[in-house]
Amino acid sequence: MTNHMLSIIIFFPLLMAAGVGLLFVFPMQKASRDNAARYLAMAGAAVPFVLGIYLWGAFDGSSTAPLQYVERVSWIRSLGIEYYVGVDGISVSMVILSTLISMVATIASMPWWKRPDEHDDPDHPHFSTVKVPGYMAMLLILQTGMSGTFAAQDAFLFFVFWEVMLLPMYFLIGIWGGPRKEYAAIKFFLYTLAGSVLLLLAIIAIFYRTGDGALLARLQQASPDVFARLVQDRVLVQGPDGAWGYLLGDGTWVSRTFDLQAQARLGQAGLYDLVGPFLGGITFAKLMWVFMFIAFAVKVPMVPFHTWLPDAHVEAPTPISVILAGVLLKMGIYGMLRFNWALLPTASAAFATFVAAFGVINIVYAAMVCLAQKDLKKLIAYSSVSHMGFSLLGMAAMTEAGISGAVLNLFTHGLISPMLFLIVGVIYDRAHHREIEGFGGIAKVVPEYTAVMGLAFFASLGLPGLAGFVSEFLVLNGAFQPMPYLTAVSATSVIITAAYYLWTIQRMFLGKLNPKYAHLPDLNWRERFTLYPLGALVLLFGFYPNVMLSLINGDLYELLRVVKAVG
Repeated sequence: MTNHMLSIIIFFPLLMAAGVGLLFVFPMQKASRDNAARYLAMAGAAVPFVLGIYLWGAFDGSSTAPLQYVERVSWIRSLGIEYYVGVDGISVSMVILSTLISMVATIASMPWWKRPDEHDDPDHPHFSTVKVPGYMAMLLILQTGMSGTFAAQDAFLFFVFWEVMLLPMYFLIGIWGGPRKEYAAIKFFLYTLAGSVLLLLAIIAIFYRTGDGALLARLQQASPDVFARLVQDRVLVQGPDGAWGYLLGDGTWVSRTFDLQAQARLGQAGLYDLVGPFLGGITFAKLMWVFMFIAFAVKVPMVPFHTWLPDAHVEAPTPISVILAGVLLKMGIYGMLRFNWALLPTASAAFATFVAAFGVINIVYAAMVCLAQKDLKKLIAYSSVSHMGFSLLGMAAMTEAGISGAVLNLFTHGLISPMLFLIVGVIYDRAHHREIEGFGGIAKVVPEYTAVMGLAFFASLGLPGLAGFVSEFLVLNGAFQPMPYLTAVSATSVIITAAYYLWTIQRMFLGKLNPKYAHLPDLNWRERFTLYPLGALVLLFGFYPNVMLSLINGDLYELLRVVKAVG
């Protein structure tokens, strides 16, 4: 099974989604069909989750192999496109995170395990009881897109999985969302699609450059030793006519390649830097870097491409906000590392200060915006924008501590932000609003909820001993020496973040109890099943971050070495 483990993680949810579709073939009562769809969704999340835990323990972080758990099969042989999946230290953490958060979101999508004092409100039907088979099918397809994106090692395959995520998320927001769901869904779709167009153009352009015989000849002439190493490692192979090309997994020779590993070796050898300059002196490498950076910056999201996120979060059902914050935002930073940093290291080094500056803008600007929010969910949404800025700053610092902190922040924020959105969902399900000023003194009636929210808030603001502190400390420590002024500005966000979280606690939980919420129910078991495991992991990574750093550091340091060497 280990030979096909990634494929099972990727496609088992899709198989369960097909099973949900087959439910309409058989005559069934609505309640029976809804429950069958829920059970299939639980199975579709549980199997990848268990395999993700196995992957966490079995992955060898000290291995010198570029990829582990590789599966490679020719798909469209005439174009050199393959079904090529595998994980390295960078992607394995994201595959594990996607399976974990998918499991949490699926549990949160169930109308089960309520408290005896909880009652359904007919005026506010819960999203988990509306069009259930459709919801579960979309959730399962989304899981396939997420895991596939992180595991893909073929640029075309990566783009396919990247786009697979777009439609399910559009429908999950547009059908099961809040009052302005159509607006939020369309805005999300258009922003993401615009970025995808730029990404596709860059993927196609780089694909054709890999088959440019004249360009390869220039590389051989300019860097004969580097070229000889590419031939020795069989990145480049001569075809029957003597032209240079590439081998697919089945041994077929092709003149061009979508293989991300091969494209990265060519980029690190300087192939793409030999093209140009054109368009006013801009080189091909820098232009493609900008195209891909904008595409991934939309997903981060990076200011000024961030405005779709608060609307999407506010209108999305709680489990979809959990996936959006916990996994989808991470794809922006992951894409930058996989494409910008790995394929175009010279351009990445040239634009590092630019990336860091935008990271600081993200950190400070979004934190200031949080202070003005009255809607609890919108506050958490903007806090996600702020915290993703730390990953931009860390990866741009070009230091070991900085890049480790940047990727660790993806994982730790992927635990903390789902906790925060689940907590918002708990109070919204009971009060049917999220206005911070509309509560007051509720710690007296929901002490368990208050404690869990306090844990998530303090983890997010970077309290020592919790997961958020470790990643932010690594980023600030790694960025301070090369970029002291930008780091100092970003550090002010620690104060701002503490201010908006503590002010929220004061307004919602302390002071005089609002009589309207004197009988507010505390957490139920469904909510405990989602919040407690995340809380335990937040504590674990706060005290022992090496559980994840041991997986990611080897490949991150090698990527950093390459970028610094050519930059």
